[in-house]
Amino acid sequence: MAFVTVTVLGAAAAAWSSAGSASTALVESSQRRLAEAVTNQVATIAPGLTFPPTQDALELLRSAVGPNALVTRGDLRAAEGLDLFTDSLRDAVRTRSRLVSQRAVAEGRPWLLIGTPVMITAVDGTRTASGIEVYVARDLSAVDDEIDGMARTAGLTAALALPFAVLLAWLAASSVLRPVRNLRDTARRLAVGDLEARSRPEGSDELADLTVTINEMAGSVQTSMAAMRRMQADARRFAADVSHELRTPLSTLTAVVEVLAMTADRMEPDARESAQLAITETQRLVTLVEDLMEVSRFDAGTAELRVEDVDVTTAVRQCLRARSWLDEVELTAPAGLFARLDRRRLDVVVANLAGNALRHGAPPVRVTVSATADTVRIEVCDNGPGIPAHVLPHVFDRFYKADTARARTPGSGLGLAIAQENARLHGGDLTVSNLRSGGARFVLTLPRDAGER
Repeated sequence: MAFVTVTVLGAAAAAWSSAGSASTALVESSQRRLAEAVTNQVATIAPGLTFPPTQDALELLRSAVGPNALVTRGDLRAAEGLDLFTDSLRDAVRTRSRLVSQRAVAEGRPWLLIGTPVMITAVDGTRTASGIEVYVARDLSAVDDEIDGMARTAGLTAALALPFAVLLAWLAASSVLRPVRNLRDTARRLAVGDLEARSRPEGSDELADLTVTINEMAGSVQTSMAAMRRMQADARRFAADVSHELRTPLSTLTAVVEVLAMTADRMEPDARESAQLAITETQRLVTLVEDLMEVSRFDAGTAELRVEDVDVTTAVRQCLRARSWLDEVELTAPAGLFARLDRRRLDVVVANLAGNALRHGAPPVRVTVSATADTVRIEVCDNGPGIPAHVLPHVFDRFYKADTARARTPGSGLGLAIAQENARLHGGDLTVSNLRSGGARFVLTLPRDAGER
């Protein structure tokens, strides 16, 4: 539409400009013709004049140049018709000693005012002013009428040609813009994930080259995405297979470690220290394998909710008590707050959030439980330095640790990722932010009835 509008406006501007140029040329031609006629008339009569001229001579000259004329010399004056001649015109004739013309409007009509001095030519060819001045007014109404007629004709012609111009502009715009629209639609489909989207090249111009380039780019992206999906699937399958294969030997190793833990007190100091290290690392390995298996279930879509009526306040308190955190955590929760949730998964989420706050934040750690008619909200805050801005977007990424020095700290690096997956499995969400006063804040939001999803 913009292309058509610009074309039509351009055509109208060109027609208007052409009409204006023709009008200007017509006016200038008419003025030149009238001025030449007056000059010729004066030149015909002037050689027969006597100097100094008499009143009769001036009347003869006035009569020769026609109506609406004025002839003067000093105090002598011969006039007939309208006297439209301004002082500025007369001054210009006297000072320049040549023909001068002006435009004027009188009685509602346009006039051309012409003033010229009568010159005396000597034998040697020199020209001097005789003192006689001739002024003539010519009506330009006919010229204006002709200009109006030209304008009407131009307007009528433009009006008749406009539909054809619009049609041609529309066809031209369609032929040019159709490939652009196709490319736009293809780009939109690619943006929403349809990697099969392609555009058919039309012609052999730059747009066709661009279409081919975009198709090649889309093909390359599609190939890369397919390879990436295969790699992700292989990585998930590998993690699931490894964690599954490790369960049996780890069960045996755990049993051995438990026996070792019961006899560690009777060992020599060096042996006891080695045994304690083995126990700690074995427990860490067991936790890692369990977390990997849980992540594999989420990736495979086999994780399920076992919904039951849960007293959320009691469940949170028992979670903290089981880990001996009640003395380190300030719990604020109303009594009798029930919801239909998976109690085991709720315990996993709360344990991860509270444990993370105790390990990486600073006391006091506060856990606040609240609810609305439809949701349960559990907020975990600490009083530490907070989470750096560049780390916030990656808090729930798997195996992400902001401080590489903490690579050997307890935990698999999957705790917060598993907590968020459990929240989403319930139909809720888990978010993180920093408090204005310092410290990190995790907010878990769950539906009051996860079984209705």
